[in-house]
Amino acid sequence: MKFEFIHAEKASYPVRVLCRVLEVSRSGFYAWCRRAPSRRSRDDQRLALAIRAAHRRGRGTYGSPRVHAELAAQGVRVGRKRVARLMREAGLCGVRPHRRRRTTVVDPSRPAAENLVARNFTADAPNQVWAADITYVRTWEGWLYLAVVLDLFSRRVVGWAIADHLRTDLVLDALDVALGLRLPDPSLIHHSDRGSQYTSERYQELLDQRGIRCSMSRSGDCWDNAVVESFFATLKGELLDRQPWPTRSEARLAIHEYIGVFYNRHRRHSYLDYSTPACYEQAYEMTPMAA
Repeated sequence: MKFEFIHAEKASYPVRVLCRVLEVSRSGFYAWCRRAPSRRSRDDQRLALAIRAAHRRGRGTYGSPRVHAELAAQGVRVGRKRVARLMREAGLCGVRPHRRRRTTVVDPSRPAAENLVARNFTADAPNQVWAADITYVRTWEGWLYLAVVLDLFSRRVVGWAIADHLRTDLVLDALDVALGLRLPDPSLIHHSDRGSQYTSERYQELLDQRGIRCSMSRSGDCWDNAVVESFFATLKGELLDRQPWPTRSEARLAIHEYIGVFYNRHRRHSYLDYSTPACYEQAYEMTPMAA
């Protein structure tokens, strides 16, 4: 360790001074410099390159658990603590999610549905329980609003829509996309907050037409729809809060790409044992139970 320190600081201080202060011989230091790197040191160098590549594939958002999972998927066998150490040495880190503001406006004239989910955010198969919500996106041109529908089985975003307004059309568009792509059975549960968009007559009529059971969280309780809240925090931390958005068009394109390409297909999710939503559903479809 002393020789490593001298090697790192020799550009700033004379070697003889460093050796005298640390009470080591100059001959010993130069012999250490001529010695070939250890096998572990060479392995660390190779791993550091693989870790940087995995971190880039995660768009600079992955911490050590996701980088470790990415390496495992590439057939690289290494301990998580070693990955964490090499990431610290390389100055690599993940992105922490941020809390978001609420966009819920309740319409007191419309009835709210029973909370059928009751914070049980699990499902045994795709298209059993969907969760929906809205968040805001700040741009220099003004606000954008994003409505999403998530499948609680795989945490996959199965429908989303973006607009510069909070009218019911926004959430209807997101639901239409989900229904068109997934073709769920009538036993599906749709869970949301009590926002006026979700309690609106048009939205409830569409759910009734498809035989979908409606579930709503308690008023003002973000934990009752925690999965979508967590997704929005991830979206903000990994994409929206990392740079300014001069135009609505730029933000819109980036969100579409993040959800459709990165989040659903490539981002490793801790709830799924660091699988991706698309791979998790694909693995389910190949099981005998799915057949």
